[in-house]
Amino acid sequence: MATIKYLEPGVAVAPQLVAPDFAEIAALGFRTIVNNRPDGEAPDQLPHAEAKALAEAHGLAYHHQPLRGYEITDEENVDAFIAIASKATAPVLFYCRTGTRCTLLWAQYAAPRLGVEAVTAIAAKAGYDVSVVRDEMEERAALHAVAAE
Repeated sequence: MATIKYLEPGVAVAPQLVAPDFAEIAALGFRTIVNNRPDGEAPDQLPHAEAKALAEAHGLAYHHQPLRGYEITDEENVDAFIAIASKATAPVLFYCRTGTRCTLLWAQYAAPRLGVEAVTAIAAKAGYDVSVVRDEMEERAALHAVAAE
């Protein structure tokens, strides 16, 4: 079973899933899986179509937002992640190769709600360093603060 790390209530990340993981994920109560990994990154990777079929066979909603590591700060990609995350039925499990890509996307999504320092601490506790997106988190948090005024 892939190691699942919770970032906030109803939101978790994991490294690459394998076929047997889907039954266990459903048994843990997850309702949605989001795959942030493009097909073909590694030869042993579960293809998107197979992951989708496994998720649906276990009663899980499934979304595929394939992103390469260098695409995780593109505004349209972060906005698409936010759209998926905000509408998905929780609990939601995001996965990619190591969980880092998903965590970096989540950090940009969560910073306006939780604050940059809290998000950084939460990610660190889960074993992820989000400092590479600190500027993006601060920018999104500042925009959120201005919009709230």
